[in-house]
Amino acid sequence: MLQNMRNASQHWLGKIVLTIVFTFLIAGVAIFGVEEFFRGGSSTAVATVGKTQISAEQVRSAYQNQLQRYQQQLRRNLTPDQARSLGLDRQVLSQLVSEASLDQKARDLGLAVSDAAVLRAIHDEKSFQNAEGRFESTLFYQALQRAGLNEALFVREQRSVIARLQIAEAVAGEIAVPQALRAAVHRYATERRAADYLILPPSAAGDVPAPTEDELKAYYEANRGTFRAPETRAVALLVLDPATVAKPDAVSEDEVRKVYEREKSRFGDPERRTIQQIVFPDEEAAKAARTRIESGEAPFETVAGERGVDPKELSLGTLAKSEIFDPAVAGAAFALEQGKVSEPVKGRFGTVLLRVTAITPGTMKPLAEVAPEIRKAIALERARTEVDTIHEAIEDLRAGAKPLADIAKEKGLPLVTVEAIDAQGRDPSGTKAAGIPDADTTLPAVFRSEVGSDNEALRTKAGGYVWFDVTKVEPAHDKPLDAVRDAAGSAWRTAEVNKRLIAKSRSFAERLDKGEPLDSIAQEAGVNAHHAEALARNQPKDELTADVVNRIFATAVGKAGSAPSGEGRAVFLVKSASVPAYVPGAQSDKTVETQFRTALVDDVLGEYIADVQKNAGVSVNQAALRRAIGGEY
Repeated sequence: MLQNMRNASQHWLGKIVLTIVFTFLIAGVAIFGVEEFFRGGSSTAVATVGKTQISAEQVRSAYQNQLQRYQQQLRRNLTPDQARSLGLDRQVLSQLVSEASLDQKARDLGLAVSDAAVLRAIHDEKSFQNAEGRFESTLFYQALQRAGLNEALFVREQRSVIARLQIAEAVAGEIAVPQALRAAVHRYATERRAADYLILPPSAAGDVPAPTEDELKAYYEANRGTFRAPETRAVALLVLDPATVAKPDAVSEDEVRKVYEREKSRFGDPERRTIQQIVFPDEEAAKAARTRIESGEAPFETVAGERGVDPKELSLGTLAKSEIFDPAVAGAAFALEQGKVSEPVKGRFGTVLLRVTAITPGTMKPLAEVAPEIRKAIALERARTEVDTIHEAIEDLRAGAKPLADIAKEKGLPLVTVEAIDAQGRDPSGTKAAGIPDADTTLPAVFRSEVGSDNEALRTKAGGYVWFDVTKVEPAHDKPLDAVRDAAGSAWRTAEVNKRLIAKSRSFAERLDKGEPLDSIAQEAGVNAHHAEALARNQPKDELTADVVNRIFATAVGKAGSAPSGEGRAVFLVKSASVPAYVPGAQSDKTVETQFRTALVDDVLGEYIADVQKNAGVSVNQAALRRAIGGEY
């Protein structure tokens, strides 16, 4: 954590937020309980640590920044419900509370950062320095403007961050990783084991007869939760989708033709040319080189070599005209005949000679082929405007308590009715229900609602709306035995097979511990005996899963054991264990030391901040938090 703080402090924007650092401090909240942490408060601030307040604007800004980062990583937008399910609201608030905790501690200790120190830090920031390494005020103000900050806010935050970093350095700056810990990690990571083993398949359990009625009832009673039906709801959904409202047939041929002519590049591949280029210091040198090439005195490649151009870098590539950055070069290249050398061209990066070595003609789909696509796109664009008008009309009808079925009939819109669906979108048979628009948004809203509730319309990803009414709620309940008899019987048999395999594998392990050879036990079980070398923790090998390998490492050398292996069970005998010599100061030891120092610093700093919060007192105004972030909790 402290290293992250140091790294973040190397860039001016990192100095402001230090978001990466304080993400790790969320654990500090758990030390004295989430419920206590999020208790309500009467202050107008969103949260208060001691006498340090966190404003709504701070929360709003940090939340939006974090939301944008998540959306960029996920490459999709998040609804408010999805953002809350990821814990973004708590994460952001925890970050701000952690920062405020260090600010409060700085006040308690009487720490102050001088104007000279802040000024020095700003002048030392490379983002604000010119090519000569000197501070330039123009760069400083441009950077602040891009970040949406003013000078006073930046200086204040810079002063706070310097103080926070000083406290963090004092608390956890020089933590050493004990050699005993490093040696233990070395042993854990480098130990290798060898084992003999066999795999008992399910058939090794023998013939398992069908359960008696009493056995089946007993199993059902002991495992009722396995056969519990989830809560289901009946729901009616009125779907307003731009694609449904769109009327492609109403788009005229003239409109289609105009779009086709205006956007021809969408409906085909442009001409592409393989272009070679030689750069010269001036026009005179380029003319002289062209004369030599045209006269046959020196080939194009020879002139390029004389100019120090690597043959691999001679070609600009096979490009469309729009892909060439320099307009002058693009115009000249696409006016050339194949194999010809251009006149000197004054480009943005110097005077050049060009040669086109290959031309791939452009292709264009005929209007008749793409007309349906264009017509549909035009209709869809018009429909998006019409959707808002229809939305207002439906809202008026809903205000008059008109049923969704009647509105759907009046407006000619589809009404999706689902008799029973659970929160995962499955019907009672376990099949995924069809026809639920934007199910990841719609279903949570349906299961937050109740029968008779007046629900807000949901906005869809396609730009439409969904209105819904919950018409029935079927609570979660235990299914009767008769309804799940086949499933219960199958589950009983699986459990019985597993029970028999466990008993057999334990018996085999006991015999191995008494010195009986594995080969004879494998022959008795009708399976093959195997040997595995160089087994490493958490790593599967051959027929051994990672779980079986870890069980081998949990068993003493010379001892036998067993572990689940897929549908069967593995029986093993640990033959040997070896560990390379531990060398303090070796590269691997230094790597371990670096990794664990980071973890230790994180733990110490997290504990320190949690203690500061506990002593100073933390309160959160839930109403102010809702207003700052938006949405319901």
